Formats: sequence, structure tokens, C-alpha cells
Amino acid sequence: MEQVVIVGAGPCGLSAALELQKIGIDPLLIEKENITHSIYLYPTYMQFFSTPELLEIGGYPFSTPNEKPTRLEALHYYRNVAIRSKLRIRSYRTVTRIKRADDGTFLLQTTDRFSNSGQVAAGKVVLATGYFDHPNMLGIPGEELPHVTHYYREAHPYSGTKVAIIGGNNSAIDAAMDLLRVGAEVTVIYRGDQYSSNIKPWVRPIFESMVAKGRIAMRFRSRVVHIREGSITVLHEGAKETLQNDFVLALTGFRPDRSLLTQTGAALNSEGIPVYDPDTMETTVPGLYIAGVAASGADANEVFIETGRYHGVSIAKHIAGSA
Repeated sequence: MEQVVIVGAGPCGLSAALELQKIGIDPLLIEKENITHSIYLYPTYMQFFSTPELLEIGGYPFSTPNEKPTRLEALHYYRNVAIRSKLRIRSYRTVTRIKRADDGTFLLQTTDRFSNSGQVAAGKVVLATGYFDHPNMLGIPGEELPHVTHYYREAHPYSGTKVAIIGGNNSAIDAAMDLLRVGAEVTVIYRGDQYSSNIKPWVRPIFESMVAKGRIAMRFRSRVVHIREGSITVLHEGAKETLQNDFVLALTGFRPDRSLLTQTGAALNSEGIPVYDPDTMETTVPGLYIAGVAASGADANEVFIETGRYHGVSIAKHIAGSA
């Protein structure tokens, strides 16, 4: 019987584990991939919007010569924090089901990469599951084709090709700028009627300049309605247009997965957002907590590392008080 099991070893799950260590609990973390898998999936050369101080967990300083840390620096930081803290992390094992017993304990069903099943019993559970495994699908014909992806890693493979980027937030704008540098022909297709206010302020003027010079095609009030081999169909204010195309980057964001929550009977509100006590992060199921993006609504960007890292403080304080 584990005192506490944390599902997910991203920054917020790691932070919760460190806070539990401070009150004398050695939690078990179960992670379906490698630790901080979401950050691993970020674009290879991505730079964070946040300063390093806002990404720190457990009191460990995040040292970097850069004003804004890179993806590689973040992976190095969180990995070393986990190692130095001797966190018990069971990687590459997926929690498939959580059942609450009559005595209030939890039974977690798991499976590994080789389909070997197992189970873990726990007094309390913290769900710190991320969202990067669940992209917002377009729901249009051709989305399943092999040249369509919801993940952008780096620009090199797209050199000399025609690339359509669907979306208008930071990920789409950063990808467009990267692709331009390697000689791709870039078209950004965005539902909005103007540039997103979320675009990094130091990137936006450069991007706007590239659009003004015709080096990037920016199509507002538009959406892709069909993807085919070699072309896409774009709908703009009722008119359809077919564009030649080699690759589609559907950078339309991601959504949290609620399945483990609902299995236990935890309540969601009318908008599908988990009902929880913001002072303790406990859900409507006693002993079941949420941390990080699991506490957000449909927009996963509502919770960032810099805010979600404090959820573990509230959880540890509540568990210590109820012990």
C-alpha cells in the first residue's frame, strides 16, 4: 500500500512529489512515458516564455545564462531535480483505471509497453496528467493522412516544401518563422480576424514584417476544410480555394484527458471542468487530488508550470493536516 501515488511525472507532478517529501511522505510517481514528456515533445529549439525562476520546483535553483531557458535546459533541470531528490518514478507504465474501494483506498490498474498488467494500491492519489497526448482534432477529411501532424519538432525536414500551418498562437508563429529560415513556402491559416494577443511580444513584430513583405502568407478568418495528397481546401468567408501543399502542421492546441477522473466518480461542472477545492486541490472524491493542467478547463493554457507547480504545496498541506 502506497501512501500517495502521483499519476504523471511532468513538472507539476514532480513538484507535488517534492512537497510531499517535505512532510515525510515518499510518493510513487507513475509516468506513461519518460519524465517531463510534454517538454520533451516541445519543438527542439524552443525557448520558454517564462523566466527560469518561474519554472523552479522544490526550492532547487534553475541556473541558466539565458534570460529565457530553452527546452534542453528545462529537460536537464527537471531530470537532475528528480535524480537528486531520489524520487521514485515508474516510467513507461500507463495507469488505465482507478477504482476507489469501500474503505476509501484506491486501486490503480496499470500496463507497461509490453502489455504486462499490474496494480498498485494507494491511500491517496494525485492526478498530474498533462495534455500533450490529446491534440484538438480538426474533424475534417484527410486529417489522418501521413503528411498531417499535430506536433512540430524542427524545421529541417520541411526545407524546400509547401507547408500549411493551422493555428495562430505562439506554436504556429514560432513554427512559421523556423520554416521560413530553411526555405519552406509557408501559409498560416487562422480562424481569427487579427493576430492573437498571446504571441510573444518580441516575435510578433518580426512575424508581421515577414507577412507584410510577402515572405509568409497569412490568411485570417479562414479554415482548412479538406486535406488531400498534394493540396488543401481552405474556406474563407464562404469561398473555397485549393492550395498546393506538401505538409500540414495542425497546431490547434491540446486538451486534458478526464477519463481517470470520471472513472472514480469525480464531478465535472457543466463545462467539463473538474470540481475541486482550490485551497486543497481535492476533488469531490475524498483523497483524490489534481495538479497542473488537469485542473484546467477546455483550454489547457489556463494552467502553466509557473502556476501549477504550487498545486503540490496545497496538496501536501492538506494531506499533512488530515493525517
